[in-house]
Amino acid sequence: MPPAKTPTADANTNAGNDSHPSTRADAVSPSVPRWVNRAAHAVPLAVLPSGLWRMAMAVGIPVGFSGQLAQDWRPGLETSSYITLLTLITEALAFLTIGLVRPWGERTPRWIPGLGDRRIPVWAAAGPAALGALAVTAVMLLMFWDALPASGGGSEAPQGAAAWIMNACYLPLLLWGPLLTVVTVAYVRRRRGTS
Repeated sequence: MPPAKTPTADANTNAGNDSHPSTRADAVSPSVPRWVNRAAHAVPLAVLPSGLWRMAMAVGIPVGFSGQLAQDWRPGLETSSYITLLTLITEALAFLTIGLVRPWGERTPRWIPGLGDRRIPVWAAAGPAALGALAVTAVMLLMFWDALPASGGGSEAPQGAAAWIMNACYLPLLLWGPLLTVVTVAYVRRRRGTS
């Protein structure tokens, strides 16, 4: 009976085969627990509802603001560009969490000139991720400290169903920091061989 292949041996045997799951850019890195992979994928999904809410505002869909707030956030080139850029940057930063469970978070892709296929130092990825988790947690705690987001604008903020929708879109952001922290710790433990 032939000996069982270990994930490491299997990955090394097929290192030149791009169709092998462990070497494709979209594959989960070997030895990533399923729950960690799910936590990493939950981050962009937790950020998405608030981005969709902001994009609705950017394109002129009424989100419930009135008075001066409605004037301040009225769609226009400057306001809509700011909202769109903020949303794209936020979602891109959230998406980087997936790099902590993918091969491109451990080795640079081969197609990058001068850096292709180099091992990424553990702290080059984990350091920014840990700082990001700390920053996101702090910002979210400040945002939700006194009240829900819809309450922050006083009487000009969304009311009734509009307030409920806004709060429902922003509440998942509270998961961002804790999920990123868990995925970052798992990344460090896996890369340092202490899982």
